[in-house]
Amino acid sequence: MTADELRSYLYREIPLSRAMEMDVVEPGPGRVVLSAPLEPNTNHRSTAFGGSVTALATLAGWVAVHSRLREEGRKAQVVIQRGTMEYLLPVTRPFRAVCSAVDDDEWRRLRRTLDRSGKGRARLDVHIEVDGGTVGRFEGTYVAIEPR
Repeated sequence: MTADELRSYLYREIPLSRAMEMDVVEPGPGRVVLSAPLEPNTNHRSTAFGGSVTALATLAGWVAVHSRLREEGRKAQVVIQRGTMEYLLPVTRPFRAVCSAVDDDEWRRLRRTLDRSGKGRARLDVHIEVDGGTVGRFEGTYVAIEPR
């Protein structure tokens, strides 16, 4: 999926991504980078609202799993099971969520359990960056569910 196709898909299927003015910088599956401007995502302190930061991180992990499954020709649905966000610094400028590829061992486990039970899990790390520096870290567990 190209960046434009992925952006259109997310805007249609996850309307919050449109409200956040999220953009797709790198669509994956090797590395996913999503960005968001500060303005539609501000809080009362003129910094990024924590929910927007977490949402962008959650989306980046979701895209990483979704893209890799699609690359392998799988039709699984992906949902977030658990997520933990650590805010290191206030976000005062446009921000990015960067998610590297799912670890190979983690991916093998996901595929093995997906083949066996129709569900598989993967844990991913996402970094929130401003001007190339890390301002937050997100750890998410995603579940892939194949129709039976």
